[in-house]
Amino acid sequence: MKNLLHISYFIALIALVSSSTAKAQETTSKSSTQINFIENSWTEALKQAARQNKYIFVDAYATWCGPCKMLKATTFKNNKVADFYNDNFVNVAIDMEKGQGPALAAEWGLQAYPTMIIFTSKGKPVSGTVGYIRANDLIKFGRQALNK
Repeated sequence: MKNLLHISYFIALIALVSSSTAKAQETTSKSSTQINFIENSWTEALKQAARQNKYIFVDAYATWCGPCKMLKATTFKNNKVADFYNDNFVNVAIDMEKGQGPALAAEWGLQAYPTMIIFTSKGKPVSGTVGYIRANDLIKFGRQALNK
């Protein structure tokens, strides 16, 4: 009887450990919760894109811009968008009124925010869009750029 009790205890312990391990693995394999951006460094984005052989997704924004804030609060936090952009691009968010921003805005001819641009790893523009964009449309925008 004692052996049966020990065996039952051992089986329960194994089940508990297995369940905890499965939950831990599930947590680590969940979708990204947002696009991971390099902040305000075009130079770093170019370096990482060259190293990873990926295109660059630029979120060109201004701190006062309402649609820019809405993008950050909604579209960029969509799991499907986050997974797609984190897997396929080096992502950089640049405040176009600080640091490298004003010079880049002039070089790229930006006139409104938010502007989203996809560049090759060498910094050549591939595609761009201006204004707020929904999650499915942002994924479509990224796929079209990758197919060019």
